[in-house]
Amino acid sequence: MTKAAPTPATKAAPAKKVRKATPATLVVLEGEDPWTKAELNEVVKELKEHRDRLTAIVGQSEQELAGLMRDAGDGAGHDQADVGATSFERDHELTVLARERDTLQQIERALAHIDDGSYGVCDSCGNPVGKNRLMAVPHATLCMSCKQREERR
Repeated sequence: MTKAAPTPATKAAPAKKVRKATPATLVVLEGEDPWTKAELNEVVKELKEHRDRLTAIVGQSEQELAGLMRDAGDGAGHDQADVGATSFERDHELTVLARERDTLQQIERALAHIDDGSYGVCDSCGNPVGKNRLMAVPHATLCMSCKQREERR
């Protein structure tokens, strides 16, 4: 019986340097003014406040949905209209909750992009999203043309 030679210990990959975005490192559309520190700070503040609000709403919605799911099996004394209304309400809550979770993910992604300096780059085509669009919708991940193309589908 031969023993296999011991494998050398694998080296840990060096930690990536995380570069904090500065207003000068963020892309803008041609003709737009570069980001200022105040504008970037305002966007970050707005994203964090929106994230906090949505986190609370998602938590509350999950509790309400758990109650609806718990009550869904209790059909005693309910006529068809009550069961249908409960089912509709549950489906509506699921849809709203999914949309809120999606927005929460977009906000987290936007904050991560700000941290790594890639904020303002379209996730689809790689072109600038546009400073004016990001100031209106700070968690936007697509430029206008990609967003329009997505909505047409």
